[in-house]
Amino acid sequence: MQKLIMLKYGELSTKKGNIGLFLNTLKENIVITLDNLDYEIKFDKGRMFVIPHDNFDLIVHKLQNVFGIHEIVIAYEFADNTINSMATNLLDLIKDYEFQTFKVITKRSNKSYPLTSMEVSAKIGGILLKNIPKIKVDIHHPEKIINIELRKEATYLYFETFKGKGGYPVGVLGKGLLMLSGGIDSPVAGYLSIKRGVKLEAVYFESPPHTSQEAKNKVIELAKKLSLYNNNLKLHVINFTEIQEEIYKNIPHEYLITIMRRMMYRISEAIAHDIKAKVLVNGESIGQVASQTLTSMSVINEVVKLPVIRPVACFDKVEIIKIAREIATYETSILPFEDCCTIFVPKHPVINPELTKCIEYEKLIDYETLIKKALKNHEVIKITSDYQKNYEDIL
Repeated sequence: MQKLIMLKYGELSTKKGNIGLFLNTLKENIVITLDNLDYEIKFDKGRMFVIPHDNFDLIVHKLQNVFGIHEIVIAYEFADNTINSMATNLLDLIKDYEFQTFKVITKRSNKSYPLTSMEVSAKIGGILLKNIPKIKVDIHHPEKIINIELRKEATYLYFETFKGKGGYPVGVLGKGLLMLSGGIDSPVAGYLSIKRGVKLEAVYFESPPHTSQEAKNKVIELAKKLSLYNNNLKLHVINFTEIQEEIYKNIPHEYLITIMRRMMYRISEAIAHDIKAKVLVNGESIGQVASQTLTSMSVINEVVKLPVIRPVACFDKVEIIKIAREIATYETSILPFEDCCTIFVPKHPVINPELTKCIEYEKLIDYETLIKKALKNHEVIKITSDYQKNYEDIL
């Protein structure tokens, strides 16, 4: 009998013709996550198995941060699938557990097995009742659920399960560029995009000396935490000072944020094309601020051709904060260091900007030259697995 980790796919099992791509990507992501650990891995369309040679608990912990896994199961594998063998192994395994009620659930993917699932459950349950005093069956609210899986290659027993992250394996649906600020919303948007299989790089706009090194460090910390799910992450840092100062000097102040966001979108799209990203991702939430009304988003979005994904667009702030706490970005996001989106906010920003006015105002600055300069000199920070070591215990 061998102790191992069984991984259930959940949503991936619906992919039919594309299942091979999804499972191979999941395996590759697990290999990256379990770097330098000693284990074996095998899989088919129904299950994936990780067989640790040491560090069993650490491997379970790391797998809980891998998208594409619906459930993580501590299972016991054995070749003999007779009722007597199952019962003997089960009685040996369950002797260390205390319970008064139980239920047996059998799954029989091996259709050549001579008994039905219900017959196996009934026979195993009967043997437990005979051998363990003062226990009884409770099919509705059992203290202990005993799972049996009869597969062609082996039989598996398990009691312990952990919820996986679900979603799709990272990268299976291509690459996106996250517009990462120091706020609460954009890290959550990034996390939700990663969950749907999008491999991310990120862009951050700094404006020294108006923004501080602490503000930049805050965003790097957020990138580190997202990298736990993303299998490393590149952070593109754009010096936005000159562009922002030109906007402030030359553009009517009620349009400052609208024009500034249009510049950010142009720069983000240029980086996205360079890294072969298929979409832009941001943390905009409908109506939360002046630049996130439907009219504002439409006018700002007009400068790019790439699709823009807004995962938290229809979430309220309470919902966003809940996820931020779950992924341990909230406490970093609320650190009191301003980003360039907040330092020049006018008293009365326009909430329904006119596209014709934006186009006219932008003629007042040589933004194309400024953008080229910002792109040419931008910094790239590689958030690698070396960064992750300090963050493996945060979740």
